[in-house]
Amino acid sequence: MQATRSTCPYCGVGCGVIIESDGQAITGVRGDPDHPANFGRLCTKGSTLHLTASTAVTLQTRLLRPQWRARHGDALQAVGWDAALDTAARAFGDVIERHGPDAVGFYVSGQLLTEDYYVFNKLAKGLIGTNNIDTNSRLCMSSAVAGYKATLGADAPPACYGDVDHAGCLFIAGSNAAWAHPILFRRIEDARAANPGMKVIVADPRRTDTAGTADLFLPLLPGTDVMLFNAMLHVMLREGWVDAGYIARHTSGFDALRTLVQDCTPARAAEVCGLPAEDIVTAARWFAGVDGAAPGARRPTLSLYCQGLNQSSSGTAKNAALINLHLACGQIGRPGAGPFSLTGQPNAMGGREVGGLANLLSAHRDLGNAGHRAEIAAHWGVADVPAKPGKTAVEMFQAAADGEIRALWIACTNPAQSMPDQATVRRALERAEFVVVQEAFATTATCEYAHLLLPASSWGEKVGTVTNSERRISRVRPAVPAPGEARHDWVAAVQFAQRLEERLRPGAATLFPYDTADAAAGAQAIWNEHRESTRGRDLDITGLSWDLLEARGPQQWPLPEGAATGRERLYEDGVFPTADGRARFAAHAWQPLAEPRESRYPFSLTTGRLRDQWHGMSRTGTLGRLFGHAAEPSLQMHPDDMVQRGWQGGELVQVASKRGAIVVPVQPDATLAPQQVFMAMHWGSEALSGRSATGEPLAGVNALTTSQFCPGSKQPELKHAAVQVTKAELPWNLLAMAWLPQAQALSVRQQLAALMRELPFASCVPFSSAGSGDAGPRTGVLLRGAAHEAPAGELLARIESLLGLAVPDAVRYVDRGRGQYRAAKLSCPTAGTDTAHTATTTLEAVLLGGDTRSGGWMRTLLQEELPADAYRRLLLVPSTVPPVAVQSRGKAVCVCLNVTDVAITQQLAACHGSDAERLGQLQGALRCGTQCGSCVPELKRMVRAIEPAAPAPQPEAAVAALQPA
Repeated sequence: MQATRSTCPYCGVGCGVIIESDGQAITGVRGDPDHPANFGRLCTKGSTLHLTASTAVTLQTRLLRPQWRARHGDALQAVGWDAALDTAARAFGDVIERHGPDAVGFYVSGQLLTEDYYVFNKLAKGLIGTNNIDTNSRLCMSSAVAGYKATLGADAPPACYGDVDHAGCLFIAGSNAAWAHPILFRRIEDARAANPGMKVIVADPRRTDTAGTADLFLPLLPGTDVMLFNAMLHVMLREGWVDAGYIARHTSGFDALRTLVQDCTPARAAEVCGLPAEDIVTAARWFAGVDGAAPGARRPTLSLYCQGLNQSSSGTAKNAALINLHLACGQIGRPGAGPFSLTGQPNAMGGREVGGLANLLSAHRDLGNAGHRAEIAAHWGVADVPAKPGKTAVEMFQAAADGEIRALWIACTNPAQSMPDQATVRRALERAEFVVVQEAFATTATCEYAHLLLPASSWGEKVGTVTNSERRISRVRPAVPAPGEARHDWVAAVQFAQRLEERLRPGAATLFPYDTADAAAGAQAIWNEHRESTRGRDLDITGLSWDLLEARGPQQWPLPEGAATGRERLYEDGVFPTADGRARFAAHAWQPLAEPRESRYPFSLTTGRLRDQWHGMSRTGTLGRLFGHAAEPSLQMHPDDMVQRGWQGGELVQVASKRGAIVVPVQPDATLAPQQVFMAMHWGSEALSGRSATGEPLAGVNALTTSQFCPGSKQPELKHAAVQVTKAELPWNLLAMAWLPQAQALSVRQQLAALMRELPFASCVPFSSAGSGDAGPRTGVLLRGAAHEAPAGELLARIESLLGLAVPDAVRYVDRGRGQYRAAKLSCPTAGTDTAHTATTTLEAVLLGGDTRSGGWMRTLLQEELPADAYRRLLLVPSTVPPVAVQSRGKAVCVCLNVTDVAITQQLAACHGSDAERLGQLQGALRCGTQCGSCVPELKRMVRAIEPAAPAPQPEAAVAALQPA
């Protein structure tokens, strides 16, 4: 076995991993105990990375060779790399010649490596001469960038993970870190255990697992963060809790902010935010650090924040208003204190370092600064860098929809799933003359719109660097070769650029002299060029090298030439990267939401992450076990709102905004406030689809979200849309599910997903077994659908065939007149290994059409592989009550060890003592939460919700009880 140190490709925590391989295939993964971001820990997603790289997954889901089609809708044809890149260069060259360089656009990704990012940025701004290059980090971190620059002078998070261990108060705003950044949350749990006096404040419209652990929970109304922060500053001023000396020595602009917050009283903020005024006062006291501190001292406060602040039409103002609090109290530049934005993607930070946004240049230079443009032009060896601002993500797709941008290159991202206002995005992709999609997975929605598909390498195959949330640069190393003909993203970009420059710069020396045959040498050369661009900048890394990273491991910037190590914290001396060295207070008044609720759209929709899924699920969605915690797409709604409408959990509703509509099951969720609904960001058309009344295919949750954005950051308000929710009148229902051979399950899922558009509602997801015994886990596929009436029999026949139900030994009932279809197949223990998973007869596949009342217990029977020999033809009886009792093992809470809520509840009934003691007893008995720990917040919530058992009587007490009074 070979062991290769690399980095996890998911969130911005930047965990180190050790990849186990046999040289050709990845066989395992474990946390790197020496990596300072995680010290060996991994979450559910990270700990299953090797399973997403298995041969079965690769052969069924990965792009393995370039493919081409002349028109949308045509069949894709395999082509060689030379022909593919020649075609791309010719198409882009023609568009540039006819319409100018701003008629092309590049949309790239925070999941690219720094070297990939650097080449794409140089390609667009240096060679082509357009600033139309943006990244999905625009949807994620651009408000954090704008907030840092507006106040502290540079896009540089001043804190580090180690500050969690020193904080006296932790202020978490707009972040469900327990799910979105679980390994950092493990560190928070450890810090609280070591420091019981630490105060934790969570501000979030939902009572998430993160909020459930707070000492003070502030369930503010969506979009009211600026008012909350300004009111906290009002209290600090009124009570004398600000640090006047720090303000005088190290900041400017405070007078304007003081005037602004005079009217932001706790009483007014309580009305705007929907919070008790006294809780706002408590939050201000704890944040200021004067609660429980020695006279003249402050307990340090660390704030952690993410998309709840960023994905907003007031995103820059929210970020700046929070940073204002740190500056006003001197809560910055010391251990345990500072504003710390949590990066959403693995290398969004690295992309910002190389200027991979439409308004930036390399090494934190500004596109609008003529001197900065001249520096980069000289560094690249070009005459100039264009001054005209580029189109940001939302603007780019609007421009393509309007015909202004005619050629698009999309790399390592899925805008047909992740961008807001999907109707506009898909119109853009359909109208563009030429669309290149450079992607590792063939299963993303955007691939459907490509004229040219280019296969990219992925995790475990790539070479380069990434930067995490705390400014720490880590190496990414390949453990195995890329499959098929896949190439590194930067290699494909360089080879395209070299072809294009023959047309745009004939006879000139190449701008891209990187070795594409030796990927390690080429990537290092690109990184060295990037490193030199940082000299003298706030992120100077001229003292860093790949050799140093090899010898010492991941390093933080800045690390200038001559320095021994990078800096854990910034601004410890109170000097900031501004013209006068002072931080700037930014006075922003609270502004209402871009799209407030109204009578026609009375619900506030917010989006967010699931614990075990990642973005569009092109990788995590290949594993059925990662659907154990949240099995299917759904809309969460407050139970009282459902009761008022007479709805039951699982009923289909239509959710509509001003931009589009979807159909989805609704489920009760008491963590929401009334008139608020929630839907996970991951559910795109790959898993949730159907067709509208006009025949248009439905596009998942982002059919609903708005593209209105913050004027400072251009980040769209993905966190809020006004929606209406009505019952979907679709009386004919479909449930189909089956266990499938490992080598076919994901391919079958894709074929089933292609059929979803033939119904007004459909969802299609994988599931898996517990994996008991030598056979290991199995993979299955679940398809749901609904329609106004039974569809044509050919559709059901195709579904039956794909699920293995078109066999003589399946039991079947059909009444076409009433639209009733029922088919089931049982395993045969004497058959081959694909069907004889156990020696017991089990349900292997089922299709219910029309009356699906028995779907609940039949799903339990199949998914939990319960004995089914007693059922046989009774499987055809439609009834909510099973003919033979079915006892479910429950929903998985601990995915690592497949421990369910039923088992946990039963075990907790016997646990006694304090909450911590009962958690320890639970984990000792079932081991849940003892591996990755992602389920620990949910376990703690269950502990709090279940009454402790009475302690067992002691022997002495038992004897005493027998004595007469």
